[in-house]
Amino acid sequence: MLTANNISLQFGKRVLFDEVNVQFTKGNCYGIIGANGAGKSTFLKILTGEQDPTSGSVELEAGARLSVLKQNHFAYDNYSALETVIMGHTVLYAIMKEKDALYAKEDFTEEDGIKAGDLEAEFADLNGWNAESDASELLSNLGISKEKQEKLMSDLTANEKIRVLLAQAIFGDPDVLVLDEPTNDLDVETISWLENFLADYQNTVIVVSHDRHFLDAVCTHVADIDFGKIQLFTGNYSFWYESSQLILSQRASKNKKAEEKIKELKDFIARFSANAAKSKQATSRKKALDKINVDEMKASSRKYPAIIFMQERELGNQILQLFDLGYEKDGEVLFSGLNLNLTKGDKVGVISRDSRAVDAFYKILSGELKPTSGRFEWGVTVKHAYLPNENSEFFEGNDANLIDWLRQYSTNKEEAFVRGFLGKMLFTGEESFKSVKVLSGGEKVRCMVSRIMLQQANVILLNEPTSHLDLESITAFNNGVKDFQGVALLTTQDHHFMQTSTNRIFEFGPNGCIDKQFTTFDDYISDDANKARREALYQGVKI
Repeated sequence: MLTANNISLQFGKRVLFDEVNVQFTKGNCYGIIGANGAGKSTFLKILTGEQDPTSGSVELEAGARLSVLKQNHFAYDNYSALETVIMGHTVLYAIMKEKDALYAKEDFTEEDGIKAGDLEAEFADLNGWNAESDASELLSNLGISKEKQEKLMSDLTANEKIRVLLAQAIFGDPDVLVLDEPTNDLDVETISWLENFLADYQNTVIVVSHDRHFLDAVCTHVADIDFGKIQLFTGNYSFWYESSQLILSQRASKNKKAEEKIKELKDFIARFSANAAKSKQATSRKKALDKINVDEMKASSRKYPAIIFMQERELGNQILQLFDLGYEKDGEVLFSGLNLNLTKGDKVGVISRDSRAVDAFYKILSGELKPTSGRFEWGVTVKHAYLPNENSEFFEGNDANLIDWLRQYSTNKEEAFVRGFLGKMLFTGEESFKSVKVLSGGEKVRCMVSRIMLQQANVILLNEPTSHLDLESITAFNNGVKDFQGVALLTTQDHHFMQTSTNRIFEFGPNGCIDKQFTTFDDYISDDANKARREALYQGVKI
């Protein structure tokens, strides 16, 4: 059990937390959520002792072990991947090193022998004899081969280091496991393994993530940071989101009686709990109904942007065709033999194991690159807009305010018109006059989304649209793409976004492509018949 008692944190006049009291218990997984700047990562640092609160305390149950996913990817460069994982269990690792030092002594004494015996007993109690095999199995499950497990961390790629540090945090079944954005840079298969691992984990898990599918898969509770407080809700993220939207709409209906509101909440919980895929906590929710006091339930202070993609003109029947499209970089084939014919209503999930291939694909379609083989044709009625993964070129060397920055992309130069699109992305009042030089990563993406909405294209190309965005913006973006009446091609690491926004999957690599129409992302990746074909895209035989 981990308990936060009267935690307050203040930076100058800004109060981040105000007398927060929350208890995390065994067997539960808590998803920490909150708007950007609410203090999610800061709260994790308080729990782990990395950040001192202004007042209050954190108590870990006596004898319990807390483990944290490390963020410094260079801290273990002088150690092998296998040893780095074992170092996650600090007590076990310290015993191992002390044992090794004793046995290495040239003048090994009787006293040393007694000490070694005590250490051996502690080592056995901590399952030390299985440490290497357990660590190796963890690494294998996370995609680190036996060969790479013996390599120094400095010899591994950034993505491989992330997986090793994740294994380090998990190793030895800590009593409390704290994870900050654990799915970053993991592929679908590895995320699926982690979801299953945490769903079966018997101890306490506390996690911050912008991946809604992941939160839904692993969380038994949501800890919502709002108004400087933390409120616990039973259930996963989707349940929290749907219920918070319901409460918000109820707040707007001032004439509704409390009895009507409670009935509406009960009906909602009954519907939601009936779906086992969405809820493992139906019984707890139903018990919680007795405690509901609608007047005490606060509507969230969060604001959701209005992401609405309108078309300037309707699409004709000819939209986009690829004819054996290919691209090489520095003599390396990133993709080849791509054939595709888009039709009205297509929302295409574009995937490849090589992010360089995806970037090149979108740049070719947007006219920034030329293919090295094959060709492509846009239909005459098509107006396309492109959201790149990297947007720095749109802001570097520019000190314009947001209004003037967006105005350059608009045929209508009137300030009120331009400000309307900024306002949809929550840049209101004085915020719309701030310089683009001081924008955060998330604010830059929101500006780029304003730009795309302004273009009123009938085909949108989205390369990792959720990068740097908070959950509220991701949710709004997801809904905007679902409601879009035109055609979309999108690549995203957000599983829920991909699953709910696409109806066609297009995967490609050096050896060709797979084009699956009328399918969902989940059906595509879980189809055993697809697995051999998918491997062939990247391995050897052209398909």
